[in-house]
Amino acid sequence: MLSLPGDTFREGVNHMAARESLDDLLRQELRDLLDGETQITKALPRMAKAAESGPLRSAMEQHLRETEGQIERLNEAFELLDESPRRKTCHGIKGLIDEAKEMMSELNRGSVLDAALIASAQKVEHYEIAAYGTVRTYATMLGHRNVATLFEATLREEKATDQKLTGIAEGLVNPDAVEGETSEESDREGLQVRVARTVGTAAGRAAALARQAANSIGGRGSRKQASGASRKARKSPSRRASRKK
Repeated sequence: MLSLPGDTFREGVNHMAARESLDDLLRQELRDLLDGETQITKALPRMAKAAESGPLRSAMEQHLRETEGQIERLNEAFELLDESPRRKTCHGIKGLIDEAKEMMSELNRGSVLDAALIASAQKVEHYEIAAYGTVRTYATMLGHRNVATLFEATLREEKATDQKLTGIAEGLVNPDAVEGETSEESDREGLQVRVARTVGTAAGRAAALARQAANSIGGRGSRKQASGASRKARKSPSRRASRKK
């Protein structure tokens, strides 16, 4: 019977316990990722349909195909670990997708909605980058190099998608959104100017009519005064002649 010194035995037990714990954590993370990726495959078609930008729509459709491949890698990883593929609700991805759905219901089509879609998609990408980086590290430390290689391939795809979305946002969508806001502001200012001109024109016409009315009244008054003066002038000689007699 093999006997080990007490300290060596305890170290071996602790090492196995830590290994089993990390291995269990790896499997839990894989179940979480499998559920998250499944949720993403259901959300991406709706997001792509809502996108107005052609490049953004194409990027989402391409990532949908990549996500389906990533699910296959996860299933392969479960097989390499002698584990049946099982899903555990990924609340992180669920929350991000719910947030994206809410924005899609609140915003109209256009570059602003596209900007919001990119923001939502990149939040999901960053979550996945962190998650796949973690499971790749766990798999490497536990000696599951084949599994780690699978996650490395997925990690490269997630990072490439994130960079592509950044390029679309900075080069196309965000400038269009800003230009749209500037155009709307100009339209509002133009409307205000037109209203002001209309009001000013109406006020000018009203003032002109008022002046015409005043001049007309004043003219009649002046004519009455002139007529009265003329009558007085005609009567004055008669009175002077009457006094002389």
